[in-house]
Amino acid sequence: MEATRTLAEVEKEIAETKAALQDVHGTETEVYARIVGYYRAVKHWNKGKRDEFDHRKMFTLEASKEYDITAADTDCAFGDAPAAKVTTANPVLDTEAVTYEMYTRKTCPNCPPVKDFMAGMDMAGRSIDVDTDEGLAEAAKKGVFASPTVIFYNEAGIETARCHNVEELEAVFDKVKVTA
Repeated sequence: MEATRTLAEVEKEIAETKAALQDVHGTETEVYARIVGYYRAVKHWNKGKRDEFDHRKMFTLEASKEYDITAADTDCAFGDAPAAKVTTANPVLDTEAVTYEMYTRKTCPNCPPVKDFMAGMDMAGRSIDVDTDEGLAEAAKKGVFASPTVIFYNEAGIETARCHNVEELEAVFDKVKVTA
């Protein structure tokens, strides 16, 4: 048979537990992160690197679902740009029906040659400045991680190629000449 406690006994036990919790002292948590090629405790970083760390954003899978770039058959550039990809199902055949979006920045050293190349093409398209909030938001939606980036769309609005430099653009347009 269980012993029953009175309300006063329960309240006394709660008060003792609250008092014990007030006296709990944990230890400092040491955070390690990668800096200049190796891991080191963040508390030992210099002020500049510490400020950089404080501005970092943590990414989660749930937050990244709004940037679904798997819907189109594309490449993304992280560091070294991969070769331009033209899908065989949707080749860029007719430059009259193809449109493009060109993502650039004012301070980008690689953007002027790409802009010049695209200016010489007779095709409909638009340039998007990712230095603006609207341009950056649009780039994020399309999964654009580098500038310059030129995305080509066929007449159905499906992405058919993604290029990051003049060499990749030339490869796409050479493919058009060969297949047309």
